[in-house]
Amino acid sequence: MYYQRHIFFCLNQRDDGRACCADHGAEAAFDHCKRAVKTAGLAGPGQVRVNRAGCLDRCDDGPVCVVYPEGVWYTYVDQTDIDEIVERHLRGGEVVERLRLPDAAAPR
Repeated sequence: MYYQRHIFFCLNQRDDGRACCADHGAEAAFDHCKRAVKTAGLAGPGQVRVNRAGCLDRCDDGPVCVVYPEGVWYTYVDQTDIDEIVERHLRGGEVVERLRLPDAAAPR
């Protein structure tokens, strides 16, 4: 694998008034994660990649990010939550259960 883990942050902005991750500090969380991964020495090939994403279609659960290859979906409130995801999951491989979203899509 080129990257051990890949984290995508939904940065979707909707103009029609529906919920969207951009309305909940997603850009700041992405920026913080990118800095935290670099500071921790986890960035680069063979390690971790932090990416922006358009709509991940879970805005009602948002803000959201997803870590691959595990396919673990997270929500977060602040930088402390992002730091926990970086340290425990991206570095240690441990899922942060308190921030994890259900895997299955809920009926709408």
